[in-house]
Amino acid sequence: MIQSVRATLSPMAATGEHESIRRSYDTVAEEYAAGFRDEIADKPFDRALLTAVLERADKGAPVADLGCGPGHVSAWLAAQGATAVGIDLSAEMVTVGRREFPEVEFRQGDLLDLPAENDEFGAVVAFYSVIHLQPSELHGAFTEMHRVLRPSGISLVSFHIGSEVRHLAEWWGHEVDVDFRFFQTQDVVEAMEDAGFRIDARLERRNHPGEVETRRGYLVARRRA
Repeated sequence: MIQSVRATLSPMAATGEHESIRRSYDTVAEEYAAGFRDEIADKPFDRALLTAVLERADKGAPVADLGCGPGHVSAWLAAQGATAVGIDLSAEMVTVGRREFPEVEFRQGDLLDLPAENDEFGAVVAFYSVIHLQPSELHGAFTEMHRVLRPSGISLVSFHIGSEVRHLAEWWGHEVDVDFRFFQTQDVVEAMEDAGFRIDARLERRNHPGEVETRRGYLVARRRA
């Protein structure tokens, strides 16, 4: 069972598999929020990367957290002084986020059709939010990410490394129906480059104690003007 995977944003329209992902995260929103609220406090590597992104982003420009879930990472960004905008597919996650973190602006939306203006954000963060996408959908998601970033805006994307698909049918005592897809790093790199990004950093780490046992990939990239 994957209970340490932070991922709540699903591809495209709410039909078939995609609707089941939305329903699944709606169902576990309260438990997810309670289980992951302090997650970032135990992840110094993630905090360091997030800090680097904030330092390199245009000062004063809002920062988007794509696949924000209940908003704990969005709230951490806001605590560092960022104007944070959390975007998630799940309406229940957005509801919980608005209740728990009023300092963050939350929007309900999809990775392939982001509720944001062109060039709106100075930086975007996507922590484990591409892992519900089909491989063929990566390019579309990164094209949307490119659209909402300002010229030379910075992005941070993380994912689980591999080629497997793990299915979850039960989560915190609730019936769910959601797949977690792993990606080879080079495939994500190529999708981002094809969408108009320049990769600035490519990193990998093992799971921390208490996390599901996977290798984690991180890409820091700039939008080409």
